[in-house]
Amino acid sequence: MKPIISLLLGALCATTATSTLADGPLHWQSNSLTYLYGHDYKIDPGIQQTLTFEHASGWNIGDLFVFVDSIHYNGGRNGAADERTFYGEISPRLSFGKLFDTPLQVGPIKDVLLAMTYEFGEDDVEAYLIGPGFDLDLPGFDYFSLNFYRRETDGSRPGSGVWQITPVWSYTVPLGRSDLLIDGFMDWVVDNDENRRGSYQANLHFNPQIKYDLGKALAWGEKQFYVGIEYDYWKNKYGIKDDGFVSRNFVGKTDQNTASLLLKAHF
Repeated sequence: MKPIISLLLGALCATTATSTLADGPLHWQSNSLTYLYGHDYKIDPGIQQTLTFEHASGWNIGDLFVFVDSIHYNGGRNGAADERTFYGEISPRLSFGKLFDTPLQVGPIKDVLLAMTYEFGEDDVEAYLIGPGFDLDLPGFDYFSLNFYRRETDGSRPGSGVWQITPVWSYTVPLGRSDLLIDGFMDWVVDNDENRRGSYQANLHFNPQIKYDLGKALAWGEKQFYVGIEYDYWKNKYGIKDDGFVSRNFVGKTDQNTASLLLKAHF
């Protein structure tokens, strides 16, 4: 699976680079920095501060989402004895509607895509995901995407050959002089055949953000600066069964249920 995804990622980058020179295919882009402070995390140290860079863009052949987390443990150490770490994902999607210049709308489905994700970070976390994606037209939502991935991991690490369902959404609610933005994602790994895949468990990671557009309220600029919270629920975090996990720096249940204070600036 890794060579296939590498080839597709390379083809997307090459196509984008060629088109940029010839036609200028970038339709839109958004970049942001987010600061999070939270506690009661599981497996890793309980108190964490995270600085996240995000990039989202739409192209004439699809779309792209990238994020990188710089995670700091406030003096604690994770299982690899690190006081800080990083994690990121690169998620390009190829739109069949755009590639073939043909509307693919059927019912609530606006477009059909080939969705890919490369997960990377410190230590042994690399994974490669590929599968069908769908953009949906749902009442009230700014956007709603639903991706189905086949997950493959590097080497013999658990979690390879399982399926993951990932919805991504955004919903805006008017609130006084400004807006409340509710957006986020869910990663649901649905396959947990322990006999075939060792100890890796089905797991569900639900991660919405609830943000108030403070920039709009103070007339600094709409959709420029947000304050709010990020809620993080992760059943069987990292695919580890919630029955009493023991490691060098953590003993206890692995179901994570926490919230972090959030500041987010777009540029």
